[in-house]
Amino acid sequence: MSVTQQYLLDTYRAQRLGEAPPPPPGTHDWQTACELRGYWQFRAVVAERPAHGRLRRALGRWLHPRARSAC
Repeated sequence: MSVTQQYLLDTYRAQRLGEAPPPPPGTHDWQTACELRGYWQFRAVVAERPAHGRLRRALGRWLHPRARSAC
């Protein structure tokens, strides 16, 4: 069953039972993405890692390696 079919079935059931219809698919996608980002930032802070710029810093190290001293 596709998402659209499930939504139509849930809407039909809600209408028959006199309840509020469910939100359409994709309504809360942005909110969910923002909450996930906040969760992962929180986890980074708790684990004592930088919460911002980790990907850019890693790519910078890969693209612009520094000369390492032989110690």
